[in-house]
Formats: sequence, structure tokens, C-alpha cells
Amino acid sequence: MLIKMEKPVVLSKAVDIISELVSEVRIKFNEFGLSIVAIDPANVAMIGLRIPKTAFSQFEAGEEVLGISLDSLKRILKRCGAGSSLVLEKKENLLHIQIHDRIKRNFTLSLIDIESEEKEIPELEYSSKVEITSVDLVDAIDDCAVVGDACSFIIQEGKFIVEAKSLNSARAEFSGDEAKIEAENCKSRYSLEYMQKFMKGAKLCDKTILQFANDHPLRLDFKGDVDLVFILAPRVETDD
Repeated sequence: MLIKMEKPVVLSKAVDIISELVSEVRIKFNEFGLSIVAIDPANVAMIGLRIPKTAFSQFEAGEEVLGISLDSLKRILKRCGAGSSLVLEKKENLLHIQIHDRIKRNFTLSLIDIESEEKEIPELEYSSKVEITSVDLVDAIDDCAVVGDACSFIIQEGKFIVEAKSLNSARAEFSGDEAKIEAENCKSRYSLEYMQKFMKGAKLCDKTILQFANDHPLRLDFKGDVDLVFILAPRVETDD
């Protein structure tokens, strides 16, 4: 297996985001490109990453699955600068990593055995779909984090509302002028600790797609140079 990227900063940011949730992953290579699907240790969140073959300047890989420590990979990828290119090559039980810029730098990363079943992002039914500018969603989530530890996503009379209530409250309201809303009235509540980690994906694209329903898992899609998907279990509580 040998692949080359001319803009490794995209991979570096994606790995940084995923490492907020899991420490080890199985990176899958096939004729379509690179992909990762993982579940956090608390079984609350699922993450999926797909980088298409077209994002690589060189891609020589059959069906390969590599067990990787994300912390180790993250630290190496952060050595890439704005003008760097990246080469990954598997040899035996090592991943050889070359960073090319003014000079050629070499790293080796030991591959690890990760015992886990093959995972796929589930196909779930949703009653609501909202496409919103990423920076607006980040602001709404950060506002909610000031006053609480969970936020509600609400569809009400054609508007999308992000709200947190405790002793204090925060609320952001979006109409069809600020977001593309294809939804019926519903409400679901989610952990802000996870949502703030997910929002780092906003660095990768301008638009975010949310899909949810009453007390239903949230699906969050960031689509840009890479496809990043999060699934988050709802926080179901009797009080609001």
C-alpha cells in the first residue's frame, strides 16, 4: 500500500477531530479511498470519515485495514506544513510516513491489532433535515454551552431552534432565510460535551447538515474535501 496527498492538512484536521472521541481506529483502504468508522467508548457517539480516492495524487491500495493509534498519528501529521505533501506506505507491520517540503522527513508508526467488528454508519429514519452555515451552528452551540450541559434541537412552525435551559437559558432561532429547513415539528436533546467536539468539523466545510426527530439519534454531516459524519444518541430526560 502506498498513497500520497498534496494537501495533508485535511487528513490532519480530520484525525484531530476523531481523536477527541476514540484513541484507536481501523483505517480501511479500498478502491474507493480511505474510510474510518468508530464508536466512542461510552457507546454514545459514532463517527465516520471518508476521503475519496480522487483526493490523493497517488493511490496504490487494495483491500487493506490498518490498526492505528490516533494520538501517535495525530502528532506526526501535525508536523505537516501548509506546503507539505504526505506519503504513507505500509511495509510489514509498520506504516512508513514521509513528509515532503523543503526536506524529506521520515517517520515510522507501529501498526496495532484492534479486535472489533466491522462497523457501518446506520441508515436511520429522520423527520427533519436542516442545512445551515457551519459558523452559525458553532455560535449557537457555544451559546448553549455557556448556560447548560445539553441543548435541544427544535423544529417549530418552520423554524429551527437551538436552545439550552437550566437556571439560565440560551436560544438561537433560524428561519428559512438563514437555513434550509425540510422538517416537521419535533424536538430532541443532545449532550453539549459531544456537540462541541463535533463542531471542530466545521473547520472542514462551510455548511453543516443536521438530521433528527423526536428523541431520536442526531446525524451530523460535514461535506467538503472529506466526508465526516457523526451519530449522537439523544439525551432523554423527564425534565427540560
